Amino acid sequence: MITLREVQMNYPLEQGEVQVLQEVNLTIQPGESAAVVGPSGSGKTTLLLLLAGLDQPTTGSIEIEGTRISSLSADEMADLRRDRIGIIFQSFHLIPSLSAIGNVTLPLEIAGDPDALDKAREMLNRVGLNHRMEHYPNQLSGGEQQRVAIARALVHQPPLILADEPTGNLDKNTGASVSDLLFDLHDNLGTTLVMVTHDPQMAMRCDRQLHLDEGKLIEKMHEQADARSV
Repeated sequence: MITLREVQMNYPLEQGEVQVLQEVNLTIQPGESAAVVGPSGSGKTTLLLLLAGLDQPTTGSIEIEGTRISSLSADEMADLRRDRIGIIFQSFHLIPSLSAIGNVTLPLEIAGDPDALDKAREMLNRVGLNHRMEHYPNQLSGGEQQRVAIARALVHQPPLILADEPTGNLDKNTGASVSDLLFDLHDNLGTTLVMVTHDPQMAMRCDRQLHLDEGKLIEKMHEQADARSV
């Protein structure tokens, strides 16, 4: 599903470059769930942006389903995201002028899906918002907005889900509810899930825990106290 080889990411500064990711090697199999953890500034969100094709590595290669994404044009990468990747942001990024059903329907309409409305209704029902479909984002709680964002990311049933702190802006109880929903949908749909999180309990629910520190990636094992390079 995902293969990273010797991925390095540098950002230019006035006084020189800062190295955010250092020679990252990683393979994630289809259907796995992986949590990316580590201190602030360690490169977690940068890694997710690279996987989404929203940024390009300085060196190294990234493959998704056997396709080297750096070889794709901007339009081809946009098509890959539309068809094969669902992205869940910490800040929801819902369109305020669209209702819940409008937000979830939009990506399917862009793709020209004739069943967009029916699929959107089904997904909103699955996330428990069948009674809130016509409500606008400013009429929804934070947890409900995140559920709409999850429904929008999963409505086209992409094989890969990328989530950046999906419960980071929610209170403890709402965050736990959204976490349960995300893992239930992951299990039921058989998706591959890569999630950036600061929540250790959420990370432990994933099959794998990938720890980033100063741009270096190691994997912390469930059963062992030691860690090995990925």
